[in-house]
Amino acid sequence: MAFTLCDGVRLHWRLEGAADRPVLVLLNSIGTDMGLWDRTVPLLLPAFRLLRIDARGHGGSDAPDGDYSLAMLAADVVAIMDDAGLPHAAVAGVSLGGMVAMQIALNHPARVTALALICTSATMDPAAWTARIDTVRQQGTAAIADMAVGRFLSPGFAEGHPEVADSLRDGIVRQADTGYAGAGAAIRDMGLVDRIVAIAVPTLVVTAMLDVSTPYAGHGEHLIAAIPGARHVGIDGAHLPPIEAPDGLATALRRFLRADEAVEAAADTLFEAGLVNRRRVLGDAWVERSLDRRTSLTADFQAMITRIAWGEIWGRPGLDDRTRRLIVLAITCALGRWEEFALHVRAGLTQGGFTRDELKEVLMQAAIYAGVPAANTGFAEAQKIIDMLEQDA
Repeated sequence: MAFTLCDGVRLHWRLEGAADRPVLVLLNSIGTDMGLWDRTVPLLLPAFRLLRIDARGHGGSDAPDGDYSLAMLAADVVAIMDDAGLPHAAVAGVSLGGMVAMQIALNHPARVTALALICTSATMDPAAWTARIDTVRQQGTAAIADMAVGRFLSPGFAEGHPEVADSLRDGIVRQADTGYAGAGAAIRDMGLVDRIVAIAVPTLVVTAMLDVSTPYAGHGEHLIAAIPGARHVGIDGAHLPPIEAPDGLATALRRFLRADEAVEAAADTLFEAGLVNRRRVLGDAWVERSLDRRTSLTADFQAMITRIAWGEIWGRPGLDDRTRRLIVLAITCALGRWEEFALHVRAGLTQGGFTRDELKEVLMQAAIYAGVPAANTGFAEAQKIIDMLEQDA
């Protein structure tokens, strides 16, 4: 357990991971401590040395009275980096943490190598935050705990993980009123929106599909438009991806920060090789449609099948394309995978991969070894494809 004294305020931090890894600073949202990252840390430690910080007013750090500012919170992070012997680092922050990250990049640009801005914004509604701060100062954090947790997590995740929702709620209730209100003032008074155009480091903007606090529309989109060269990735979940979508968030961070550069380069090579085979077997038009339909949910799956199924298996020298096509027809017929069966029937007939007679013989063979009902459906599905091709001819 380590502490840094900054302007008389004791700040709690933790540095973990191999010393030869690139450093990544992880900053938290208002109302959470460094435990926010517990589910994501195991996915990041193989690639990074991680510095986690309890912002002033949170966790094990002191909670002085009065309004805090983003400049104050940014200076706290820099003081901790000094104590930890870290001249510079990439900085990833969630919500308030993302705002602090932007402030560090503006006030202390030499200390930041890259930014990951997660479910955050450069401007929030001052009136709404004034009301929340007043409530906390008059009634305590318990008065806003249910509302805050309701915005932290998606309803489905909260219902399926009541222990997580309850822990977050308890953390807010136990937080010092002065700490929450002080940090809220930093959000209320932020002056980032007109300055972020000056951010000059590689920046990733992460938005979550179910985030109601800082969604892409009205928040993430403005960061992307204003910060030169900013990249965007959308992931599942709500306002706290380190809790709700740790796999997606860790993957996005590792790819953006190129911590897996050698692995990524190899994956890119396999993908390109697989794409060549996929285009040859299925045709350019079909492959382009498949790639165009990729979403944040399916993109990794599409990349995986292109690398492994098409790059590794279809690229093996032991069988020619025709033989592999006929094997696929037999297997998909036997398993009743009719969408995939139809794809390969169409591709094989239009790409010259096999003849109608060869298709018929595969289905006759399947009738014996996979069953007459499977072959019966296979003939019907194949006939649909043949009829459509004849209509288009």
